[in-house]
Amino acid sequence: MSPIVLFSFVLVYFLVLLGVAFYTSRNSTNETFFIGNKNSHWMLVAFGMIGTSLSGVTFISVPGTVGMAGFGYFQVVLGYFIGYFVVAYVLLPLYYKLNLTSIYHYLDQRFGREAYKTGALFFILSRTLGATLRLYLVINVMQLFILDRMGIPFHITSVIILLMILLYTFKGGVKTIVWTDTLQTFFMLLALVICVGYILQDMNLSVTGALHKLSSENLTSVFTTDVNSRKFFLKQIIGGAFITISMTGLDQEMMQKNISVNKLGDSQKNMISFSTVMVLVNFLFLLLGGLLYLYATNKGAVFQTLVTDGKPVTQLMMDGKNIAGDDLFPSLAMYYLPGFISIIFIIGLISALFPSADGAITALTSSFCIDILGIQRNQHLNETQRARKRLTVHLTFAVIFLLMVFFFKALNNKSIITILLDIAGYTYGPLLGLFAFGILTQRTLNGKLVPMVCLLAPALCYYLQQHSAVVLGNYQIGIEMLIVNGLMTFGGLWAISKKAAS
Repeated sequence: MSPIVLFSFVLVYFLVLLGVAFYTSRNSTNETFFIGNKNSHWMLVAFGMIGTSLSGVTFISVPGTVGMAGFGYFQVVLGYFIGYFVVAYVLLPLYYKLNLTSIYHYLDQRFGREAYKTGALFFILSRTLGATLRLYLVINVMQLFILDRMGIPFHITSVIILLMILLYTFKGGVKTIVWTDTLQTFFMLLALVICVGYILQDMNLSVTGALHKLSSENLTSVFTTDVNSRKFFLKQIIGGAFITISMTGLDQEMMQKNISVNKLGDSQKNMISFSTVMVLVNFLFLLLGGLLYLYATNKGAVFQTLVTDGKPVTQLMMDGKNIAGDDLFPSLAMYYLPGFISIIFIIGLISALFPSADGAITALTSSFCIDILGIQRNQHLNETQRARKRLTVHLTFAVIFLLMVFFFKALNNKSIITILLDIAGYTYGPLLGLFAFGILTQRTLNGKLVPMVCLLAPALCYYLQQHSAVVLGNYQIGIEMLIVNGLMTFGGLWAISKKAAS
């Protein structure tokens, strides 16, 4: 299909988002930008959070994992489900009780300014790395399959897309994003269902028949029972639970939307309904991945094992091209499936792109303005001055996002979901340790030493992971690095703490 036709759908989609932003940002204030005036409807927040949580990584990378790992990613999804209940019934009540705008104010009230700033800075680091990695993945796919064919360079594409995001987020903030994320989640899920439905029909399979066929190809295995493996099921489930607790419950972007709901009970309903739908949606993405592999092999694709840097690497080759991993879905959608599927894929792709970036820029702006600059506490600033500072921070983060996208392009690594989980393990671990220490103990901290502990723990984790073969024998540290990091932070905080005065 013509790249100009496909790009026209991108432009129309953006104009719809711009219209929604214009409507929802009328009479907006700083309070609107930060927490949507605490007037968001829980069902909209729950539905929109699906798109934010899934992002382009799920849309592209999860289907691509099936050829090599079967349905193994579902182990992590089960962990996510458990983690959402902890967020709903442990963390949300705490945030509502303290009436927080930034969740890191809890650290200020519990431990003081140093812990508060440290927590906020780790969030800013974590979310910046994670969001730009997701953004890069989707921009790169659009570049390879549409914009290269139009002669538009990668850096121009990146600038245009970030300008698009700025245009519809700079004024309305959370209030706008609650609505735009709902719209984008709808289109992403619609694309998923249509693609699954078409391939099932084309191959004359029912869902049950497809699962039987995938099982015969050894593509539906879920649980790994080798204790020493990075994919051991207990590691994956427990690690997935802590990823949710950290990347949702301790993340300002995700919680910013939840605490924009007026009542705690409604926010908890949002979290539980959202978690249930997430399990089903992730299963559908895995099913799609299996169907894509069946479709590819039916059209002549074959697995080949090559030796690269002394290691065997399995590739799925089709017409002389490797379409395994992150290349699977886009390659088939753009070159081998009918034209209307190409359009559906692009709509789903940009629906995955925008929620992963718009909410992140908004949350990072909110956190930096509130937690680092303290504009809400500064009584010398009027509403106009606060808005001007907020806009400056918003634009600065957009520039940072752009530079990070260029950096990831230079790396050119295709294992995006693995990198994302590794980043989470190192950067969210200190946040997990800080909040756990605050909730589970009554001890006080030597605030000046908190930043040192939170920097030392990830450094020790990195050393442990790099030398795990020597230190731990055959045991491989995988997704549970987040837990190890959190425990090291917790232990370090205990060492610099003392009993609270009675």
